[in-house]
Amino acid sequence: MRSDVIHTLLVANRGEIACRIFRTCRDLGITTVAVYSDADADALHVREADLAVRLPGSAPSDTYLRGDLVVAAARAAGADAVHPGYGFLSENAAFAAAVQDAGLVWVGPPVKAIELMASKTRAKELMAGAGVPLLAPVEPATAGPEDLPLLLKAAAGGGGRGMRIVRELGALPGELLAAAAEAASAFGDGEVFAEPYVERGRHVEVQVMADAHDTVWALGTRDCSLQRRHQKVVEEAPAPGLDDGLRDRLHEAAVAAARAVGYRGAGTVEFLVSAEGRPYFLEMNTRLQVEHPVTEAVFGLDLVALQLRVAEGEPLPAPEPPQPSGHAVEARLYAEDPARDWQPQTGALHTLEVPEGPGLRLDTGYTGGDTIGVHYDPMIAKVIAHAPTRTEAVRLLARALERARIHGPVTNRDLLVRSLRHPDFAAARLDTGFYDRHLADLTAPGADRDPATAALAATLAEAVRGPEAVRPTHPGGPAPARFGAWRNVPSQPQRKRYRSEPDGTEHEVAYRTPRTGVPEPHEIPGTRVLTATPDRVTLEVDGVTRHFTITTHADRVHVDATDASYTFTALPRFTDPATHTAPGSLLAPMPGTVVRLAEGLAAGVAVEAGQPMIWLEAMKMEHRILAPASGTLTALHAAPGHQVEVGALLAVVQEDPAATPVPVPVPEETA
Repeated sequence: MRSDVIHTLLVANRGEIACRIFRTCRDLGITTVAVYSDADADALHVREADLAVRLPGSAPSDTYLRGDLVVAAARAAGADAVHPGYGFLSENAAFAAAVQDAGLVWVGPPVKAIELMASKTRAKELMAGAGVPLLAPVEPATAGPEDLPLLLKAAAGGGGRGMRIVRELGALPGELLAAAAEAASAFGDGEVFAEPYVERGRHVEVQVMADAHDTVWALGTRDCSLQRRHQKVVEEAPAPGLDDGLRDRLHEAAVAAARAVGYRGAGTVEFLVSAEGRPYFLEMNTRLQVEHPVTEAVFGLDLVALQLRVAEGEPLPAPEPPQPSGHAVEARLYAEDPARDWQPQTGALHTLEVPEGPGLRLDTGYTGGDTIGVHYDPMIAKVIAHAPTRTEAVRLLARALERARIHGPVTNRDLLVRSLRHPDFAAARLDTGFYDRHLADLTAPGADRDPATAALAATLAEAVRGPEAVRPTHPGGPAPARFGAWRNVPSQPQRKRYRSEPDGTEHEVAYRTPRTGVPEPHEIPGTRVLTATPDRVTLEVDGVTRHFTITTHADRVHVDATDASYTFTALPRFTDPATHTAPGSLLAPMPGTVVRLAEGLAAGVAVEAGQPMIWLEAMKMEHRILAPASGTLTALHAAPGHQVEVGALLAVVQEDPAATPVPVPVPEETA
């Protein structure tokens, strides 16, 4: 038996990518080993693995970034190979060397290739020698107005972390500091470089797969231009709208890059394509990409299986890759609120159900009942659609997302559906500024939504269940007290109040329960109740029959219609004055860790409106808390290292009435 045949594989990662790798291992008869932090003790990837090893702690720096602990875990579990997934240690040459030094098979490229491509600055020097087109670097210390706008990037790692766009020279020092701090936190390397920022550029990449027998495949192109915070949101293959000459040039450059470093395994060569159609090398990711499923769908391949095959020393199945077929689109479902500066969200994910069917695929690290925590990336799942044409694939994906049942934290689901149906996306007018231009429209209340009717359905379902079915909870205490001899009279109109999430719009619904016992809307013309049960309501609205599924979790009510989903918070009849906070209170917008305070910040100091005061780290990103007004800091409850929950009081600013008010958003995302 060959010594490099893999029997037991440890995945040095978590969540969705670990689950995805385990799926291929099961198909190949390979035993799987998970590693997990304390925060992930009950995570799906742990439940799906054959064996699991704990990495004590919760922060990535104490767990998934500790190569020594991961190698020790592989030895303890009897693994003979390690797959790094993406992120964390996947592009860490020292970790790859440590795996091999321990006598384990490394399912990744050669250590030398990782070293050469690990630093984007050194990689660009190498690519210049290979004839790959590049953007000229800019020295930040000598940058002038003619160099603007600039793009700051972390030399190590990816995923948009440590990346900033600078449009004013005065902002350059602060953005360099913030980018370096974020890069050091994410990758353990604070090196940052600058290059020209190309307006309206497209992010196009080429998937490569190489073996140790001098075969290199270029597996088509992917467009990943729809991005937020420089992190991809929607990806597709092949990249639409490229002429044959440009596509061939990208393929040739990607193969040249792979050969220049003696590459083996799966990798991705990323390019920026200008509005004029000129390609520029960005970086080579020496790992599997998040968006690899769209390439798998179009080429009919399992890239993880090919990675394992190459790691075992086998050649690729043929000198040339298979012919592509059709079009594939992937959307990343995130626990975040796009309308509030993409703030990551946490909490219990009560339900995650995505329709199944031909051409649809779901890759996820969660199931209903899991909890989305603060320590890691907020991606819940990837939904992929494959069809004969781009139009069909986009339509299939949008409808699958629209029909999905997702109950829990706020997600970007509605944004994804609207993005896929936007005229610019439909016409393949793609560039990395898509959300800069369209976010306000994509997150605004739309004519395609009818929360009032959904609130009516929720009210009728509750009325059928009875008055004790939903008891709105009082923040921090028991349910509101009842009042003396006051009572509802069932034959009279009853009223129910809801707050729509996450926009905060309130809805009041009036209904009656006549002698028939079937509740009916009060003074809502054109609406008739056809059926009403505790979990399903059918209404006729202006002659059109509509179905609603209602699910309740504590005071949250989720209403899923055939064309949209709604989340409401059931409100008490009377407002409790204790729920109000003092003017000038700065509350944590999300759970996180206080990483630093503004220099000299202390109770009693003067602050200016819009001044950054407190930095929170949540889900691998830094968030600034800004002073809401000019005045005096009267209280400071935050300190570096403190863990805070959403809504925690961080500080209080007493406004100076004489100061000129400056409208500023609170908080502001720094990335």
